[in-house]
Amino acid sequence: MFTELKEFLFKLQNFDDISTERKAVLQPLVDYIQQKVNDNQGVNLNFICTHNSRRSHLSQVWAKVASSFYDIKNMQCYSGGTEETALFPKVVETLTNQGLHIFKIAERDNPIYAIKFDENSLPIIGFSKTYDHDFNPISKFAAIMTCSQADDGCPFIAGAEKRIPITYEDPKISDNTPEQIEIYQQRSTEIAIEMMYVFSQIKSK
Repeated sequence: MFTELKEFLFKLQNFDDISTERKAVLQPLVDYIQQKVNDNQGVNLNFICTHNSRRSHLSQVWAKVASSFYDIKNMQCYSGGTEETALFPKVVETLTNQGLHIFKIAERDNPIYAIKFDENSLPIIGFSKTYDHDFNPISKFAAIMTCSQADDGCPFIAGAEKRIPITYEDPKISDNTPEQIEIYQQRSTEIAIEMMYVFSQIKSK
């Protein structure tokens, strides 16, 4: 794992700031992953938000990074939306500033990015897509609803074994304001801490 990223993650391992109520929200995800690990099955997580442009990508990336940090095997993380837009550039900038190496590998209205957290691991492929896009799993996955609009608007996710709402405030509220950089950093860090907490709870066999 890249040194700068690892240093950032080490600072996130004090989980006392996560409230008891919030830990209860995260517990179903812990339980789902732990059961898969116990059964020697691969874990597929699909993080879903309306536009697949901000929160779902941040959650996908930090879940994959946290699973690698805690050496949880057979973990695949995906993201999708109820509609396709584009990965918002400020998300790319924020993740880069926090230690990931990101390269644009396809230039188009909906660019495709390679998001690397380690010198030798396969990159996370980031681009906006619907949650049922061919790139994502069609069965045996947990649908993690990262925004209330997607949670309310998608009462049924085909193929999902479990539906888990873990919602975050949209950093989009800060777009075109002087607080944008700070808000995106805060939201990314909040999601990173919570994903680190989730995977810190998993006991490998």
